[in-house]
Amino acid sequence: VTAFGGGTMRDLILGAPVFWLKAPGMVLLASGVALLVFFTAHLMERRFLVLLWADAVGLGLFAVLGTEAALHWGAPPWVAILMGTITATFGGILRDIICAELPLILRREIYATAAAFGAAIFVALAMSMFGYYELQMPSFLQSRFTEASNKVQGGRFTGVFVMGAVSALIVGPCVAAPLAGALLYISQTGDVVLGGVSLFSLALGMGVPLLAVGLSAGALLPRAGAWMESVKRFFGVALLAVAIWLISPLLSAVTNMLLWATLLIASAMFLHALEPLPVNAKGLSRLWKGVGIIMLISGISLLLGALGGSRDVLQPLSVFQGGSAGATATNTKLNFKYVKNVAELDAAIAAANGKPVMLDFYADWCVSCKEMERFTFSDSRVHARLADVVLLKADVTDNTADDKALLARFKLFGPPGIIFFDPSGQEVAYRVIGFEKADQFLASIDKALP
Repeated sequence: VTAFGGGTMRDLILGAPVFWLKAPGMVLLASGVALLVFFTAHLMERRFLVLLWADAVGLGLFAVLGTEAALHWGAPPWVAILMGTITATFGGILRDIICAELPLILRREIYATAAAFGAAIFVALAMSMFGYYELQMPSFLQSRFTEASNKVQGGRFTGVFVMGAVSALIVGPCVAAPLAGALLYISQTGDVVLGGVSLFSLALGMGVPLLAVGLSAGALLPRAGAWMESVKRFFGVALLAVAIWLISPLLSAVTNMLLWATLLIASAMFLHALEPLPVNAKGLSRLWKGVGIIMLISGISLLLGALGGSRDVLQPLSVFQGGSAGATATNTKLNFKYVKNVAELDAAIAAANGKPVMLDFYADWCVSCKEMERFTFSDSRVHARLADVVLLKADVTDNTADDKALLARFKLFGPPGIIFFDPSGQEVAYRVIGFEKADQFLASIDKALP
């Protein structure tokens, strides 16, 4: 599966003959290597490191071979690059899903490296937007791309399909969260009609803006001018914001707040937030002045909050609230007891003394888990409703053997997931999968623990 999954998917997308069907010897070779590794891996003292390096070499080799195969079948260069990526990674992802493993690309150490590298790229792109240097492809690549794009004939369904497929691949990561949510809703509720309508609406949301711009023949697009320099600087700031967001899970809360404060205050200075406006200033200048002042105030609030002991980016000044309000603001987290393995979980349930139990699966890379902590578990109504419930949390960030055993016990592929147990210690059939707002989560608690 690891060896042939990516190449098979590539050939199916390109409409080409599946490569291993034409050369059955490849299947025998891959099977022989797999058997060899299976029977000899235990003889290696540091086999995980050896296999990790072999996997890295294989990824690079498959990426090159996949790109070359796509070019051979006449795919444009940018499509060939995507096909090379699919060839290298899809087989491993499929293997991890079949084995009920956490996909390698989601593991903590891989995320840290990818996030740091991605943040560095965004910073480099932002510096280009600010005019420190120019980034452009070599001329020979530009000419190849131009020639390839000219070969795609317009007015034909094939050309439209290819361009649409490429657009969907590019936009796909941006809609991964709502797409996963829709598929999860269909799997949990079985409501195929509503789920299908949701997916159709999602497709319309992706396609209608592109159709509107295309049918307008450029009439909806603004003309080039000096205003584009301001647009470049805006996107430069946006790229820096994305860089901070990417590495935020790896940073301490105070460092995260200081980075956001620096970005906001520096941007406010470039918007002349502290400089007086001329008497005859135009409306647009006054608008940007107001935006600069808001950014300056927000940045100073983050700076003061970080120095004052606050660790909440969204409410940096809550630490300065006095009296009962301040005490309430600082006590917004549920008191979970962490369990590391199945034995600790069983012991904690047995020690509940007739109280219901809630088990929350969490991981540092799980965005929905952090949304639950920030927006749902901090709600005072949720606190009151769970006052008589024993709260347990399983942190499966590292994906250890104990983590896998906990997930396998409840047939979960990964977080987020919340399991309920009645006062007798028996698992309740109702469970919460994915992010829920406070009102929805309260209703789920009432269903699970009436």
